[in-house]
Amino acid sequence: MDYLQKIQYAANSYYNRGLELAHERDLSGAALYLKRALQFNKYHTDARNLLGLIFYELGETSDALIQWVVSINLQPEDNLADHYLDEVQRKPGQLEIASQTIKKYNQALAHAQSGSDDLAVLQLKRIVEEKPNFVKAHLLLSLLYMAHEDYTKAGKSLVKVLHIDQNNPKASRYMEYVKSRTGKADVEKRKLKNAYSHREMQDDDVILPPTYKENTGWQSIINIGIGLFLGVVLVMFMIVPARERSLNSQHNNEMLAYTDKLNLANQEMDRLRKEAEDYQAERAKAEEDLNNLVGDSGSVLVQYQTLAEILDAYRKDDITSAVRLYIDMDASKITNENMMNILTEIQADMAQRAPDVLQSLGEQAAGAGDYDAALHYYEKYMGINDRNPQIIFNMAMIYKAQGDEDTANQLFGQVIMNFSNSELSARAKTERGY
Repeated sequence: MDYLQKIQYAANSYYNRGLELAHERDLSGAALYLKRALQFNKYHTDARNLLGLIFYELGETSDALIQWVVSINLQPEDNLADHYLDEVQRKPGQLEIASQTIKKYNQALAHAQSGSDDLAVLQLKRIVEEKPNFVKAHLLLSLLYMAHEDYTKAGKSLVKVLHIDQNNPKASRYMEYVKSRTGKADVEKRKLKNAYSHREMQDDDVILPPTYKENTGWQSIINIGIGLFLGVVLVMFMIVPARERSLNSQHNNEMLAYTDKLNLANQEMDRLRKEAEDYQAERAKAEEDLNNLVGDSGSVLVQYQTLAEILDAYRKDDITSAVRLYIDMDASKITNENMMNILTEIQADMAQRAPDVLQSLGEQAAGAGDYDAALHYYEKYMGINDRNPQIIFNMAMIYKAQGDEDTANQLFGQVIMNFSNSELSARAKTERGY
């Protein structure tokens, strides 16, 4: 077995183990094995597609999209990643929900880091309602509950995580902490001890005073009279004033309680108004981010698709199509590390081969009378190499033909000043009327 076969065998072994763990709902463990398989063989399409599915199941939609786009770039034909991308884009509002969810999670994280735990909990509750399989949101929510010693709610959030990902390491560790803090075993032990520490009284048990003496009839009458007199005195001088004081105090407490409730209501109204304003700003920002992601020809997804088309043109040895696609691509939208490495190689190749293609395309467009297209190709040429007097002269001639004398004369002046020894300098002087 040679070296390459050993590498392929190792990649397949890690993929098979990851597949087994995925079937067992151990998604975190499966992801580790699949990443290891891709370290041995980055062209292992099945491993990359399964890793994207795991990210999607964990609520990490953006990471899933990246894996599937890379997979299509590496294997354009007969690739299930194409189907997965179609399914995600076909679901109405799926990408918008993913974008807003990420924004809301980041905002909740910022609230938690700044000490606004109540706002963070409120935000995270809404996130998990909209996206119940977003594991990161459940984990952060459980941490906030644990910080406030609400271990019951923390346990419920962790149970949901472990239902999605059976052996999630963070959820397992947090659950052990929650179990250690609930103290159910200690409570049951104390109850059992108290149950047998004292004997309960029985129905026939009687408590006798230390002394007992029967009273005569006159003594009973006198005692009753004294009791009635003392009762009247107690009512007049003690109970009635105390009752009045109690009523006044109760009335004052009720007024204070109503005042506190009114203040809290006003504070809550101000907080809700501020929260509504924040949500409006977040919505506007999320819509802007979504438009940048999938909204138009300059969106992030379109740029990745354009890069894939450039690679396909290279495979077909169609350098002209590759150049046409390359000059209109926004390279700043490509942020994935693997794709940036591919883009760097393409940029280096384009710096060498694109100028000749662009000059030819510009001349063909100008010959066909399509001056706008010709100027477009020449301007892209200038972005790569601005020291070709022929390109500058050609652009000047097009502007002159369009009646833009000022721009034409400016370009002719560049040829005359910067390339005085070339034959085009004399022609430029003639065109300017020198």
